[in-house]
Amino acid sequence: MLSRPIFLPLAQLNWDYNTQVVFLGTTLLGIAAGVVGAFMVFRKRALVGDVIGHSALPGLGLAFLFGEWMSPGAGRSTTSLMGGALLAGLVGAGLVLLMERTRRIKSDAALALVLSLFYGGGTVLFSIIQRLPGGGQAGLGSFLSGKTASLLAADVSMLAVAAVVLLGITLFFFKELILIGFDAEYAAAGGWPVRTLDTLLIFLVAAITVLGMQCVGLVLVVALLLTPASAARFWSQDARKVVALSGVLGGLSAGLGTLISATWPRLPAGAIIVLTGLGVFVISLTLGRQGGLWERWRGSRSLQQRILRDDVLRGIYEILEASTPTPDRTGTFSPSELRSRHSWPTRQQDRLMMELIDEGSVISQGDRFRLTEHGLSLARQTVRLHRLWELYLMEYANAAQGHVDLHADVSEHFLDPRLLAELEERYGSRIPMGSVPQSPHALPSAVSPVESH
Repeated sequence: MLSRPIFLPLAQLNWDYNTQVVFLGTTLLGIAAGVVGAFMVFRKRALVGDVIGHSALPGLGLAFLFGEWMSPGAGRSTTSLMGGALLAGLVGAGLVLLMERTRRIKSDAALALVLSLFYGGGTVLFSIIQRLPGGGQAGLGSFLSGKTASLLAADVSMLAVAAVVLLGITLFFFKELILIGFDAEYAAAGGWPVRTLDTLLIFLVAAITVLGMQCVGLVLVVALLLTPASAARFWSQDARKVVALSGVLGGLSAGLGTLISATWPRLPAGAIIVLTGLGVFVISLTLGRQGGLWERWRGSRSLQQRILRDDVLRGIYEILEASTPTPDRTGTFSPSELRSRHSWPTRQQDRLMMELIDEGSVISQGDRFRLTEHGLSLARQTVRLHRLWELYLMEYANAAQGHVDLHADVSEHFLDPRLLAELEERYGSRIPMGSVPQSPHALPSAVSPVESH
């Protein structure tokens, strides 16, 4: 019953010609913004789009004043207004790059200075325009918050064509933009025109920003560029896939936001598009396969389980080793003996023992347990790697004999497979493969909770 009032408007959406046209235009803009935004993120110029957006504000005011001075009424021309915004945005971005090259002003300070300067100047110009005859009806305020729902077919056509052209330019220079995004110094050393490519990227960002003004407004347009790219990075580490996925997510956010705003006309369309993109980002942040919260939680839990499992197997082996130098399957141990060597809670140890029994590593024999052949092999390998790492730390890291066990416990679970192979190669001549070396330190019969790691 609760879902009916929410989803019923979507089912009754009036898919008329105007909605179709706006949907197509905003979707193409979202795709282009997502692709260009990915290269912005690669180049570590995420806030340049915000600077361009705020720098475009005085460009709008000057373009309106110039048009009205040339011919009354001409200042409201969308083409002239967007042209003025584009020029002002490029000037603002150019000033940021110029300040950065002086090496006297840091990048964040340059961004803040230019943004404040241009936005303050634009605010003054807008207040002047409001006092002019007819200035209140100029419609410049729509460029601040967007006017998606009121876009005309001619506006959308220009928007779609420009988005396709910008997307084509970006894909044409795909390899070069990827190169400067990840290693500009290498590109410069290889003879690539890094400054020219940087200028091209700034132009693409400025053009997307100006086009996005009509949809989401100057203040929120940076979200069109950054949100899809940021979301895409949670799904892949391949640059090509990130760019493609960023475009898909950008188009999805813009298109779905347009449909939602058409369903509820009273809601601001630009803000809905941005919030839809934010929703896509939150989903990616939560469920993404590359660093998403769920994946990180699963990885952390899996690592903790592996550490506990290795510690249990090593503890069992050391208990058996105390009675015979070469433990075999006939040796048994009790839960109390295992618990005396670590500070695990009883419930946690019981759960770990049940997991080892289920996987066939441990067999229960009344109130005692013993390792199976599979479990004994795993325990030997675990103890072998632990003691080889102890030997390495003592020889090359000057670890004290009395503390090397703790140092090894802390770091052994994070060793790179190549380092493990190096350990086997380094000590293989002295300690044959498959055998377990003697512990370089005395094995305590019990470990207090304070001493346990």
